[in-house]
Amino acid sequence: MERIQAAITKARAAREGREGTETGAAPQARKATPDSVREAWAALPQITPSRRQLEKHRIVTSEGGREAAAFDVIRTRTLQQMRDNGWHRLAVTSPSASCGKSTVCLNLALSLTRQREVSVLVVEMDMRRPSLTRLLGMSQRHSTAAILSGEGTPAENGVRFGENLALFTMHDQVRNPSDILHGASVDTALAGLEATYAPTVVIFDMPPLLVNDDTLAFLHNVDSALLVAAAGTTTISEIDTCERELAAHTAVMGVVLNKCRYMGRDYGSDYYY
Repeated sequence: MERIQAAITKARAAREGREGTETGAAPQARKATPDSVREAWAALPQITPSRRQLEKHRIVTSEGGREAAAFDVIRTRTLQQMRDNGWHRLAVTSPSASCGKSTVCLNLALSLTRQREVSVLVVEMDMRRPSLTRLLGMSQRHSTAAILSGEGTPAENGVRFGENLALFTMHDQVRNPSDILHGASVDTALAGLEATYAPTVVIFDMPPLLVNDDTLAFLHNVDSALLVAAAGTTTISEIDTCERELAAHTAVMGVVLNKCRYMGRDYGSDYYY
């Protein structure tokens, strides 16, 4: 693990000074009134996944504790960077499939919303292999694609988890996601989401970066990106390639090493024993 981290640090340092390009943040959304925001949140149907459902899919941050500690660290660093830079939109992606980006996405969102003053939208953008409804045990046939294309509204395609987490998911696959993500209606749809719900953070669960062009088609709409790599599967070369691709379009928040089974004492896992 130390070798991987050293390589990541070295590659990032080598690019220092070349990543100072302006990020592709989207236009600011119009301001909403506090009353309209409260009404919009209250109107979303509420879901309450069982504890067994969440644990089955390694969603461990809804209540905090030892298992949530690593995600709480990511939460704190994410919030600090976003507040310091005035960012609101975060893309979460991975080099390839099965790195656990959607699991990381949900855990980060739930960790964020344990802070009552923070509200979070999770928007599923992986339209070829959507997974959030499966992870949460949802039956609703919602469509992020309908929101982005202007064929459906957020109110028709969203649910609320607790008081300050809203999820906009994909139930079915679509055949032309990159066409949708390139569409002229995307900017308007995203501005509408932010105007309606006034979130602190919007997290976009993106497709893997090296599999197709879907994520590249969308990155100009976000302020920053988080890369999820899988220990033992993702190569250092893939991480470096993805960091370069992401840095060309937006700010790189960092790299999360997921599926790491053997952590040293330096990472604080013994604190809760």
